[in-house]
Parts: sequence; C-alpha cells; structure tokens
Amino acid sequence: MYENKSIRETGQILKSDTERGLDGAEAASRLSQYGKNKLKEKKEKTKIALFLEQLNDPLIFILFVATAVSMLLGEMGDAAIIITVIVVNAFVGVVQEGKARKAIEALKKLTSPHAIVKRNGKQKEIVAEDLVPGDIVCLEAGRQVPADLRLTKTMSLKIEESALTGESVPVDKDAGYLAGGKASVNECRNMAFMSTNVTYGRGEGIIVETGMGTQIGHIADMISEAKEEMTPLQKRLGDLGKVLSAVAVFVCGFLFLVAVLQKRDVGDMLLTAISLAVAAVPEGLPAIVTIVLALSVSRMVKVNTIIRRLPSVETLGAVNVVCSDKTGTLTQNKMTVKKCYVDSRISPSDVLNENRYRELFLGCVLCNDGNISGGERIGDPTELALLDLAKRYGVTRESAEASYPRIDEKAFDSNRKMMTTLHKGVDGKVSYTKGSTEEMLKRCKYMQSHGKKIPMTDSGKRDIMQAVGQMAAEALRVLAIAMREGAPDAEERELTFIGLVGMMDPARPEAAEAVEAFKEAGVDTVMITGDHIDTAFAIARELGIAFRREECLSGSELELLTEEEFEEKAEHIKVYARVSPEHKVKIVDALKKKGKIVAMTGDGVNDAPSLKCADIGIAMGMNGTDVAKNASDMVLTDDNFATIRKAIEEGRGIYENIRKAILFLLSSNFGEIITMLAAILVGLPSPLKASHILWINLITDSLPALALGVDENDGKELMKQRPRKSEENLFARGGLACTLCYGVVIATISITAFLQVPYGELLRQGLPVSLHSIESMLKLPELLNKAQTHAFTVLGMSQLFHAIGMRDVNKSVFRMNHFSNSYMIFACAVGIGLQVLVTEIPYFVGLFGTTRLSLAEWGCLAALSCTPLLVHELLIIGGIADRRPSPAAEPALRV
Repeated sequence: MYENKSIRETGQILKSDTERGLDGAEAASRLSQYGKNKLKEKKEKTKIALFLEQLNDPLIFILFVATAVSMLLGEMGDAAIIITVIVVNAFVGVVQEGKARKAIEALKKLTSPHAIVKRNGKQKEIVAEDLVPGDIVCLEAGRQVPADLRLTKTMSLKIEESALTGESVPVDKDAGYLAGGKASVNECRNMAFMSTNVTYGRGEGIIVETGMGTQIGHIADMISEAKEEMTPLQKRLGDLGKVLSAVAVFVCGFLFLVAVLQKRDVGDMLLTAISLAVAAVPEGLPAIVTIVLALSVSRMVKVNTIIRRLPSVETLGAVNVVCSDKTGTLTQNKMTVKKCYVDSRISPSDVLNENRYRELFLGCVLCNDGNISGGERIGDPTELALLDLAKRYGVTRESAEASYPRIDEKAFDSNRKMMTTLHKGVDGKVSYTKGSTEEMLKRCKYMQSHGKKIPMTDSGKRDIMQAVGQMAAEALRVLAIAMREGAPDAEERELTFIGLVGMMDPARPEAAEAVEAFKEAGVDTVMITGDHIDTAFAIARELGIAFRREECLSGSELELLTEEEFEEKAEHIKVYARVSPEHKVKIVDALKKKGKIVAMTGDGVNDAPSLKCADIGIAMGMNGTDVAKNASDMVLTDDNFATIRKAIEEGRGIYENIRKAILFLLSSNFGEIITMLAAILVGLPSPLKASHILWINLITDSLPALALGVDENDGKELMKQRPRKSEENLFARGGLACTLCYGVVIATISITAFLQVPYGELLRQGLPVSLHSIESMLKLPELLNKAQTHAFTVLGMSQLFHAIGMRDVNKSVFRMNHFSNSYMIFACAVGIGLQVLVTEIPYFVGLFGTTRLSLAEWGCLAALSCTPLLVHELLIIGGIADRRPSPAAEPALRV
C-alpha cells in the first residue's frame, strides 16, 4: 500500500523522521514489538519421525498383522524374517528420502547480514536482524536491500529484482513516483524489496515491513503452506496396497470358512492363511522401487540432472506440460545486441563495418560503467551488452579510455533518461551520450550519415522513430547513441545522432529443438515470465511455443478472470507475462485441475512457491537461488531447457522399468496364491510353507525385479509415445492380462511339480491314481516334504525365467541382447544358486524343511520351469503381445 503514499505520508504513518530516523530508545521498543527482521524457521522432522513415515504404508500394515499372528502361533522364524524386511525397507527409505526442509533457511540466508541505518541523525552500520519499521536505510551499489522500503531519496538508483520478479534488467527507482492504484512488485518504482540487489546509484528508504511481513516473507509463507503431494506412482502403489490388503483379508476369511467346512485344524489353517496373506503381498516391492529410483539418480546425473526427491523420478515420465521460466532457462540470461540502426538502415549486429561504425563502438564503450575485463562481468546487463558488441569489432573500454580518458560525466537519472561522459581526445574534448531515443532526439542538432555530419531534419527524426518501432516490435530494447565534438562540458545539447542499438536476452539455440521434441512426445510447453508480454511473445514465437497473440495472457488480465474462467482458458494459453509468484501458483493449480501432470522450472525466489506446487519442480543449478533449489524436486546442473527433454526420456524409461518390475512381482505372487488356494480347495496339504514364500518373495523375486528396474529402454521409441495419463493405473496397457496369464502359468507348473511326486510314487507302487490316493500319499511327512520341495523349486526357478521374458513382452528372447543387462544375468545366476542352497546344504535343508534333489530331478524341474518363456514366445507368434501407444493412439488392453 505504501507505493500509493507520498514520502511525507509514509513518515507520518510510521511515526518516523525521514531525515534523522528513529532514536535508540524507540528503535529498541519497536524491536520488542515487531520482533527480529528475519524469516521464521521451520522445525525439522526427527530421524524417528522420518522412519515412522516410511512405515505408513498399506503393504507394511499387512506385514505387521502377519508378524503378530506368526508370533502368536510360535512361528518366530517367519516373524523374524518379516520384521527384518520391514526394518530394512524403512531404513532405505529414510536414507534416500530423508532430506530436511531447507527452503525457509535458504530464504533467511538471502537477507543482508548488515545494513547502514540512520539513528538520531547519524549513520551507523547494524545487524540487519535489528532493523525495525520506521528505520531509515541507506542504499548504494553492491548492497543488498535488508527489508521492504518506501524509497525517500534516489540518485540514479537501479535495483536488480530478477530473483523476486523474473525481470532480467535492473529496475530504475524513483522516490517521487506514486502508483495510481494497486501495483504488482515489478511496477513499484518507489519501493525496494528485501533480498534484491542495488546495481547502480544511491538511495535512502524508510522500512515499511520486516521479516515475515516482507514480500519475500510472504513467499516463505506460501512455501511452508504448500502441501507435499504424492506422485502418480505413490498414488498407484497406495491403491495397489489397498487392493492387496483387501485380497489378504478376503483370503484369510475364505480359508477360515474352508477350515470349518472341511473340518481341518483351525490353527493350521490360520498359519496357512498367513502364508497366503504373505504371498499376496510383494514384501520387497517398496524397497525395490526405492532402490530402483535411487540407482536411477546416478543415471540422471549423466544427463545433467540432480534428483532431490526420489519418487519424482518416475513422475517425469507422466509430465504432459512443462511450464518454463523465460530468463536463463529458455533464454541465455545475457543481454545481447541483435540489431543496429546506422546510416538510415537496420542491420544485424554481426555484419557491421568495423571502420565505418567506429564512432558507434566508441560511444558504446566510453559512455559505459560496465566491466568485462579479466573474465569478470560487472555492471548493468545493458552496458555489458554494449561492451560485448564493441569487443566483437576490436574496441574495448580499456583501449578506448587510453586514447579518450574520462574527465567528467553526467549520471543517468529517470527524468532525463540519459547518461553522458566527457572525454579528452587528441583533437580536443568530446562527449558521448546514450539513452532514450525520444529524449535524445530533442537534443540532437545533427546526425551522422555515411561518415558525414549533416543537419538533423524532421524526416530524419521520423525515420529514426520508425526504426525504433520496428525494433521494438521484435521485442528489442532500444538505446540511442550520440556524441558532441568540441564539447566544453557534459551538457546534453547540440548532439550528433550516431545510431541505435537493439538488444534482448536471446533464446537458447537448443531450446527450440527441445520444444519441437516435446510436441512430438505429446508434451506442451508454457512460458511463464515477469517480463513484458511483447518480449515474452517474441521469444515464444521464435522458439515455436506460441504463434498467436491470443495465446498470451498478462498477470493483470489473469486477475480479471474468475477461477472457473481461468481454468477453462488455461489449457489454451502458452505464454504468461508480468506475473507474480501468486499467479504462478494459480497457473500450475489450474493446469493440475485439468488433469495435467505439470513440471515447473525456475531459478529465483519468486519461483519457489510454484516449484513446490508443481508435480515436478525443476530448479536451475548454475544461476538458481538456494530457495529455488531447495523448493524443487530436481536441479538442472547446466541450466539448459533441452536437458528437461533428456530427463523426461529417462523418467519414462524408469517408469516403464518400475512397471515391469511390479507386474513381474504381482504375476509371480499371483501364481503363489493360485498354487496355494487350488491345493487347499481340493483338500490337499499346503504345497508351500510360509518360509518358502518369504524366501521366494525376498530373495528369488527381488533380484530379478531389481534387474528389470535398471533395464535399458529405447529412449527414442519412448519419446514417440504420448505421456501416460495421470489416472492410468499399473494394470493399464495389458498389465492385468499379463499378471493373470503368467500367474496361472506359474501356478499350473508349480502344482504339476507338487503332484508329480505322489503321482510317481503311486505309479511306482502300482496303486490306482485318484485325488483321495494322492491326498493319502501326501500325509506321509517325507513324501510331503519332497513334493513341497519340487513345488518350491519350480515356483522359484520359473519366476527367474519369467523375469527374462518380462524385459520386453514384444520381443522374442532369442532377439534380446541379454548382455546389455548384466544385472539380469547376475540375478538369475544368484537365484538359481540360492535355490540350490536351500535344497542341497544340510543346514538350510533343515531350516526350510526341504529335501535334497537328484541331478535328474533338477533337469526335470528346470525344464518345467522354462514354461513361462515358452508362453512368452507363443504370445509373440500369436501377435497378442503388449502394443505400446503411438502419439496418435490410445493404449490398447492386451497381454
């Protein structure tokens, strides 16, 4: 509100003398009243709290119940194994995801540690935390603004506010300016805001807000209030956990009913029910997903991406809208002269005549306070762009000032809109002026044309202003350069017009290719910036983001729309300009409500709330603030928009791998459930012990699932597909059919292996084969152990072979490059080795209740275990394998 108040009114409201400041006693009283000038600190979660969060999962709840029942029944071995799984899974989660919330701390670090303040009419330097509303603060180039100020004095004051507003050029400040109504941050020319930096001139201001009351404090509140939303995979796994919980409860209840009807021992059936409940739950799934995501982080580093929040890796694959900041992400964040107007024509800046336009280059470097020598770039971005232009043609500020030393100057101010420097040359004094074309033409008596000095005419002025209009239409920022030969002083009169320079922050060359690649992949690109709408549209058109002015919307236009109107319009807007941090959050929210998975890029403090709100927050690593980085899910180490395309490609591959691993685990566990239920329903003993199921789920299953999780994918093929829908579940695209099909196959061969033992014994003894005779045979402990060992072995080994086929359900195993996934080779070798371990090593034979197998039995069981691969080949030959969706087609539900 203070942008609408005069300096006098502001002093009266805050009861402060704008010349002398507060006295010591009043300052101490206000410090007690308002508190320290710092941001609130958020209490970090303890390691115990983070550990307990990892246990808040439906899959884990099932395991807790299974543990409790196992202990009640005295099955301490099974209980110990399950508890170990729970603890290891939670520990991995804490290690990988246990990041402290540092966004508020980073915001606090942005505040200036010290400030020059007027107290009792004297200047003194104090700790910025001790500043209070009403204090008079002195500003100068190089200082950081320590609180929100209503400026009372400005002397060519420029403040760089890009971290807060997104503006790439420092803002001219004017203490005498009064806003006509409610103004956005980037329109408050008479205000200075906490955490922004003074780049030029001097000034004074009266503190109107401190700490959490400042603009940056408001952003801190928005960050702390933002909810941590679940990623699509977390939601799917949560849904899966609920389904499996229901399955486990149903199975337990069903088996209890079977026990009563078949008059079985209720205690034994309860233990069997626990086994089936355990079989229904892929115990290692949470740990496997976490490990796969953790391993993928190292792969993401290779594409210049640092992942800060593990589940966000897979979310990348579902992204269908990328909202990108303009400055520094789509553009180079480096003002560059693109065109010049000299000799009555507009020319590209890279085809100028070095000798003919020497006066233009001299004007660029002599009327300039920037510095690009010694590898450093110090000064206003506009002035640095002029130095770069002249340097391209061999003219540097150092060499020019050696011949034309500066002897006087007239600093830039917002009223004159010009800067002039006076120099001593060999032929006498000469002055150079740069600034607003319109203001400068009022002071120009002559103009240069093809190396000659001629009188300035009205038609000449019209031609110059027409050139300004043409360059401005291309979103170029235009400056005029003029000189005065034989100038006795730095007065700006009787000037000779030299030319115009048009500059802009140019688009990154690779950004256009990335935008086009996104279109092919079904991903929309939206530009969100604090810059002027014409500048934003020009860059968007160059990059192929937007082609019509109707696709652009300014922050002020957005304010006029109702929430419903904006949500309806949001899908069609490609460029948002002059937006505030609140607008950015509103944009992301509107897109999410339309079912979009949104990635948001940013580098400044103003981007932090929207980074937090988006499904994927992407911060810039090179030029991004700590606030943006700590509010994000991932950081681009090269600040390159094109890197996002590579990251999305990796994200899609990672999701596909996780999905393959999950379908593999579920089909394997489904096979275990059918095996157990089928045997029990026909009155046979359980084909598997609880320890067998745990062993398979934790050891034999986990390694192949992990190998599937790190499998290589065809990235180019993945980027030709449409992003998966946010509501797509894990069983989409034939996932359910795949799970059921292979589950039935695995169960069939496992039951076959279980029954072949009593069947063979009946044939050997010449006894008739029937269900009753098989049941009788299985009552013999030795024979039952052997049958269970056969079922156990086939169940474990068949899942290993099934994992090989799951690498690509569309490709024959004979056409796969098996050496491209050494993890799978290792997993299968270890899995077979472990299976041999529990049937051939006496200690493990006793522990798991198995029997030793002959070489012939191993050969027979191995051949039977290959059945899933045979089914895999038959499905491919039959043409009913999973078909991936093309960009124009919806996914079909096939096996």
